[in-house]
Amino acid sequence: MTKTPNLKIALITGLTGQDGSYLAEILLKKGYVVHGIIRRASTFNTARINHLYQDPHNRNRKLFLHYGDLADAGTIRKIIYKVKPDEIYNLGAQSHVKVSFEIPEYTMDITGNGALRILEAIRDFQNETKKKVKFYQASSSEMFGSAPPPQNENTPLVPQSPYGAAKVFACNMTKLYREAYGIFAVNGILFNHESERRGETFVTRKITRGIARIKAGLDKKLYLGNLDAKRDWGYAPEYMEAAWLMMQKPKPNDYVIGTGETHTVREFVELAFKEAGLSNWKKYVETDPRYYRPAEVNILIADTRKAKKILKWHPKTKFKNLVKIMVWNDINELKK
Repeated sequence: MTKTPNLKIALITGLTGQDGSYLAEILLKKGYVVHGIIRRASTFNTARINHLYQDPHNRNRKLFLHYGDLADAGTIRKIIYKVKPDEIYNLGAQSHVKVSFEIPEYTMDITGNGALRILEAIRDFQNETKKKVKFYQASSSEMFGSAPPPQNENTPLVPQSPYGAAKVFACNMTKLYREAYGIFAVNGILFNHESERRGETFVTRKITRGIARIKAGLDKKLYLGNLDAKRDWGYAPEYMEAAWLMMQKPKPNDYVIGTGETHTVREFVELAFKEAGLSNWKKYVETDPRYYRPAEVNILIADTRKAKKILKWHPKTKFKNLVKIMVWNDINELKK
């Protein structure tokens, strides 16, 4: 593929996910040509990027989609050699923590080895073409697991799930390839980041979607797991801006991204029901043991001093506003 003069080329795995869709928006607005890897599915899985769609017959389009899978090293390699990206953002993963206990081997292969496959392809591509490629690894606060808060870039990694362990592997390989081969490789250690595009099985979206259905008279109950778990919740689009900032620095480094505040799942529930005009949330919510994890991460709080100092990044959307955005999105969507 011939590169358009003066335009950076980015390749995103996980383009159709929450983070991928926001990152694609950001990069397109910044003038990038964006390539995304999507998995073949029997049903449409591109809802989050439909508004970004560009007719493939348009000679001036800036968004290109490629079928691929993080389990398929050969296809990843072919795409990198074809696209010749300046930046690669690895956002693809089996990213559901509870599900990772059910399919641990698959989670490690996609979430852990997937990153390694990309790093190997970059190493070979750089050696053969002499073209430098920057690599962003979507690391996770789940890597910290049972480590005491607040957690920063030097906090020991003590994962409490197969997902967390797979992310630790990918994080460590990113550091290794940076140090051993001189690849510009960074870890964005992102704490929980939510939005109206969050997957419906993740607890925040499960709550807001459930409230919309209760308010509409479609459901009577919302079943949840551990209400005492404490998380540092922020707004996803802002976190993708932080990911881009990491890739623009002269030297690669790792950064923790979060709000520095922690709230329980119970607080999220109470605030969300109140926002929807349903004050007595206990009337509608029941806990179900099947939604508890075999090993729990009790509390996560980000120490973001490094990101604030070097990236000049600060979270803008407060917890209360995040809940409000998500609640009213689901209520309005259901009305449609």
